[in-house]
Amino acid sequence: MRFSQFRHALLVCFVAIAAAVSASADDTVQVLHTYPHDAQAFTQGLIYSGGHLYESTGLPGHSSLRMEDLETGRVLQFQDVPKYFGEGLTNWGSTLVQVTWQDHIGLVYDQFSFKLLRTFSYTGEGWGLTQDGKSLILSDGTATLRFLDPTTFKVLRRIAVKDHGKPIDQLNELEYVHGQIYANIWHTDRIARISPVTGQVLGYINLAGLLSDAERSGPEAVLNGIAWDKEHDRLFVTGKLWPKLFEIKVIPEAAKSAPSKQPRR
Repeated sequence: MRFSQFRHALLVCFVAIAAAVSASADDTVQVLHTYPHDAQAFTQGLIYSGGHLYESTGLPGHSSLRMEDLETGRVLQFQDVPKYFGEGLTNWGSTLVQVTWQDHIGLVYDQFSFKLLRTFSYTGEGWGLTQDGKSLILSDGTATLRFLDPTTFKVLRRIAVKDHGKPIDQLNELEYVHGQIYANIWHTDRIARISPVTGQVLGYINLAGLLSDAERSGPEAVLNGIAWDKEHDRLFVTGKLWPKLFEIKVIPEAAKSAPSKQPRR
């Protein structure tokens, strides 16, 4: 075998090993609590703020903005959004910011009264929305995340999301957790953990089996909804048309594979 052939074979081997490691390195979860969730809510955005859940729902003629009680799932405040297909949601200061799917319009509400304060425009589609304390972060179904100025809504920068050089698209609902961007990957049971600096996928959270097939109303009843209670470090997930919302604890793959320590004799 020539050296060039050997080098190529070695490279192929390394790539295969890297892919296998990536595929087997999913974090798993432990369910801490299960709460009721409106099974008619086509969940597109979810946040936790001030002791309540806030949710953005989609579908033509059925989009809404809601404040909900975590324990009971009861809708405490409701704003109909009939003109648009509601998508991602985040909070900024005393406001809530909601994006729309293909209308290129963002909506800014007073968080307490749900009064519409202003609108803004952006190019491309709107899927998920979160914020890191400095910028709003927008997904649009591609492998690119945009960072927006929270006052002018102008694009400040972009990152390309990749896993071992492969673009990862279909990024949907977003949440900023412990310095990482968590992103639902549409029509999968995985959440990607993304570096906000490089766009590199740092790992995946595998939520397969969290909601049984029998409890899903159809093919669009997919995982989509991540909310983080920063004050108490609680992580919540749900999905479109899901009857349940879950508080979960992420179990890192490294922790599972680490050898257990035996007591000294």
